[in-house]
Amino acid sequence: MSVSTVASAQSVCAPLPVLGRDVTVPLVTGGEVTYAALDYAASAPALQRVWDDVAAYAPYYGSVHRGAGYLSQLSTDLFENARRTVAEFLDCRPDDQLVFTRSTTDSLNLLARALPAGCQVFVFETEHHASLLPWQDARVSYLDAPRTPGQAVRTLERALAERDPHGPALVCVTGASNVTGELWPVRELAAVAHAHGARIVLDAAQLAPHHPVSVRDLDVDWIAFSGHKLYAPFGSGVLAGRADWLRAAEPYLAGGGASRRVTRREDGGVAVEWHESAARHEAGSPNVIGAYAIAAACKALTEAGFETLVARERHLIAKVREGLAEVPEVRVLSLFGDDAPRVGVLSFVVEGWNSSHFAAALSAEYGIGVRDGLFCAHPLVRTLLGSDPGTQGECGAPEAAPGEKSLNAIRVSFGAGTPDEHVERFVTAVRELVADGAKWSYRTEDGRCVPAV
Repeated sequence: MSVSTVASAQSVCAPLPVLGRDVTVPLVTGGEVTYAALDYAASAPALQRVWDDVAAYAPYYGSVHRGAGYLSQLSTDLFENARRTVAEFLDCRPDDQLVFTRSTTDSLNLLARALPAGCQVFVFETEHHASLLPWQDARVSYLDAPRTPGQAVRTLERALAERDPHGPALVCVTGASNVTGELWPVRELAAVAHAHGARIVLDAAQLAPHHPVSVRDLDVDWIAFSGHKLYAPFGSGVLAGRADWLRAAEPYLAGGGASRRVTRREDGGVAVEWHESAARHEAGSPNVIGAYAIAAACKALTEAGFETLVARERHLIAKVREGLAEVPEVRVLSLFGDDAPRVGVLSFVVEGWNSSHFAAALSAEYGIGVRDGLFCAHPLVRTLLGSDPGTQGECGAPEAAPGEKSLNAIRVSFGAGTPDEHVERFVTAVRELVADGAKWSYRTEDGRCVPAV
């Protein structure tokens, strides 16, 4: 079956069921409507199956590791089986370590703490703050935003060619932009990094929920992602990859679980022998339910089939892009151009509107939830918007300083739980707001644009 045939078939099929799919919200103009959650890039709704799996386990909840009781042993098996399930989902190498963390941000900060002395880090300015900011204590080279995938590879090639070839180096790159949704040439960037003796970590927060991710196929050294982007509840994340830097580093957190043996020294202090396994960086009682939820999401996505999910998402992307293209006042933001492959994430600005005002109207008048602002990727959005973000509307943006013309955009994002009706309603709402204006008046309150009462 061709991709186009799969897309056509999937366009009429129900998506993977998610929590909140039947929630209704009030409209300022009167009545209620089923909420259209189109902010997946921030947090995807949990899959119903994931929630059901967690609920089934909840009565058997127990402390993991070293507990003698049945529930403790059951929870320990579940926790470690979750680790193996996620490693299989990522196609990790046999000797890779997989550490459960709180989020992508937590994962990359953990890796930043594990960098060898003198390590130089190379990161594009286009990264989400989670992968842009953790390297402050290292020697960081920030690379300018490329305008094509090929330029990204060449920019990294030049930067690595000029570095000290004898010291350790790390490249950090996103798999899919949280602003434009565009896919990055990860495999090619990994090849360049390794050719110059550097390692590479992949921020897969936006990639893993939409595409299959293979550590071995992409040839990355580490991968980081968050459960709440992958249709699992909040509070869990993953860092998986090479074990040597993680084993050599001091534990990310000091405490029980990370320590193998603790003794008193003659001088009155304590001597600690730390674990060399993933436990070294998982001090304290771990988030067992979070780990189990991620594993359940990995299983659900794998069983649904990424070929089918990707094809259906392309169908939704085409609907959104074609609809926005019919509105001349809308400008979709892009680094690599209109034809660049992408996941279900698009950002845009509307001529004559402040983006916060437009997003507020989508919510209050149509029951559609999108995101507005700079999306925790300030350098990238400012690069894409330049110095002319369009005419300021009635409301300001939360990022705008007093007296500053606001620079902000609107982001719509969707995925495996999005029905066709939600994107169709979104396109219709954009067309109506641009043509007719908002039906309600709005004001700025605590930096947010809200309906005036």
